[in-house]
Amino acid sequence: MAYDALAELRAGGNAVDLLTEAQREVLAQLSPEEVATLNSVKARVEAVSGEVVGQSDVVGGFIY
Repeated sequence: MAYDALAELRAGGNAVDLLTEAQREVLAQLSPEEVATLNSVKARVEAVSGEVVGQSDVVGGFIY
């Protein structure tokens, strides 16, 4: 089965479906290592951010 970068980003909690088609096309071309890096950074930022109820910031389609 072919690698699905978008599915891996979704599984990491990234809101890739909020992005434009062009942005999703770019992300779909990421390597497994690049996706792992993005998901790792997201998890690390969330770990120190604390919980905000009723609000989230969306930056480039990635929810932090």
